[in-house]
Amino acid sequence: MSKRKKRRPPLPALPSGANVIDTHCHLDMSAYAEDRRQVIERGFAAGLAAIVTIGIDRPSSEAAVRLAARHDGVYASVGSHPHHAAETSEADYAAIKALASHDKVRAYGEIGLDYVKDYAPRQVQIEHFIRQVRMAKELSLPLIIHDREAHDDTMAILRAHAPYPDGGVMHCFSGDMKLAEAVMALGFHISIPGVVTFNRAETMQEVARHVPLSRLLIETDGPFLTPEPYRGKRNEPAYVLYTAAKIAAIRKMEIRTLAQWTTANARRLFSLEDRCEGP
Repeated sequence: MSKRKKRRPPLPALPSGANVIDTHCHLDMSAYAEDRRQVIERGFAAGLAAIVTIGIDRPSSEAAVRLAARHDGVYASVGSHPHHAAETSEADYAAIKALASHDKVRAYGEIGLDYVKDYAPRQVQIEHFIRQVRMAKELSLPLIIHDREAHDDTMAILRAHAPYPDGGVMHCFSGDMKLAEAVMALGFHISIPGVVTFNRAETMQEVARHVPLSRLLIETDGPFLTPEPYRGKRNEPAYVLYTAAKIAAIRKMEIRTLAQWTTANARRLFSLEDRCEGP
């Protein structure tokens, strides 16, 4: 006798008039190649007001801009991830800078340091990061920061180049509350991914509990870091609702309140407009 498939719970429902924003997704990636439009449509049908699709090198930045130009409610960032530090050419920097002038580009990143994968030498990553921090400031764009096991060097660079009148966000935050306070002291936001739904994510849950609502953002980092109950499967923008629901539960507040704060923060940081009907 065949076993019946375990039914996963439906997406958390947002109250009428409430919406959320996925502030960090990689819609250009091959994981979405077969159903990208449907993924975007599912997100908006679930109650998303906007999606920010992220550039991590020249080709993905170009793809992010094309996607944003094609879909209402989708916005783009441009930049070169630390994984690509050693291979980013002068022509790539020039092309990324030119892309930043597109009217759907609302941030610079993701940029930063990654001392887990170490795909590029650390000194090369540092030089690459500094150059792009300066470029983002020149372009008057908020920063999207990637920091993986590189907290000290990341914060040293960010402090050295402060202030940041256009703000920024520590994407997929992976530190403790002490680091969160240091990040917020620079005027940056803290973005919480689906990892917060995992049973053993106590440190991230503690951060999600205590970060001021005025500094909180939510994201999928799709197709990665899929929240429960879809952990291990492909992530997509609609699943940011699981993250929102978990944080609301942690903070003992209604999801409407959490959605209102995080959506207002994202709109303000990335200068997002209300979405028109239809993608």
